Amino acid sequence: MTEPLLRRLHARGERITVGALPWVAPVYRAMPQVDAVIDFPFRHGGLQWRERRALARQLEGNFDVAYVLPNSLKSALLPFLASIPRRVGYLGEARVGLLTQRLKNPKNKPPMVAFYSALSGEEGLEQDRPELSLPPAQVDEVLRAQGLARGAYVVMAPGAEYGPAKRWPHFGALARQLDRPVVLLGSGKEADLCESIASQAPDRCRNLAGKTSLLEAFALIAGAGGVVSNDSGLMHVAAAFGVPQVALFGSSSPLHTPPLNERAKVVWLKQDPDYAPPLDCAPCFERECPLGHFRCLNDVSPERVRGLL
Repeated sequence: MTEPLLRRLHARGERITVGALPWVAPVYRAMPQVDAVIDFPFRHGGLQWRERRALARQLEGNFDVAYVLPNSLKSALLPFLASIPRRVGYLGEARVGLLTQRLKNPKNKPPMVAFYSALSGEEGLEQDRPELSLPPAQVDEVLRAQGLARGAYVVMAPGAEYGPAKRWPHFGALARQLDRPVVLLGSGKEADLCESIASQAPDRCRNLAGKTSLLEAFALIAGAGGVVSNDSGLMHVAAAFGVPQVALFGSSSPLHTPPLNERAKVVWLKQDPDYAPPLDCAPCFERECPLGHFRCLNDVSPERVRGLL
């Protein structure tokens, strides 16, 4: 979702270095407009002052502007410590003094692509669409290693880092109904979830969760005939590659994080006029269903999703 911002900056002549945590850094190495990527040596949680100060000393004097994408205090701390002259970001977490150019946070949750692209200071943000590409030979090499043919298999991404309220529970039932091979993708933490799905259709499912690099997962998505996912990072990867996809939304909202892909089909019972009783609780943006019924995803049938593939 940050790719359109980087494309805008590149188009106006800015040389781009992206600082990212190691698990997401490969995403930026796949973007041709990015000149360099710095793997941040930070852990989740805490300011880690010593590590940030040490990295700031290495970066000092090398950059003219920093675009601070996350809204956290610690994300704005590094550009400040590195004395980068112009530091652009949204207000939040008492970081007024850390930024030199501050945008107000919208009251309502906007589409995230436009939210990030606004840091460029340009207009026409509603036209922005993320784009990713891999050399065809790289995709073919990964598919050959897995014994797969382009367009002849379906990728399922059943995980969602945020929590259970974003995870559709019927991937296994859908896999049993398909007549194509199914490749299950996700992180190592999602390997057990994917294995439970694969066990429901062992004759056609291949569990690769935690067994691929991020770029290999990209290649498998780029070569797929279709992708079924929750509202997750891999959903946006599928959108950026422009592959046919079905995106399942429950506690979150496609008005906020839609798959920006003309070939995407979104399922969100909140917007279904034929669904009753109406989901007045959605979107709740909770990690687990606060009402305990989980209707927003439980009631999306595998038959419905199969009809969209």
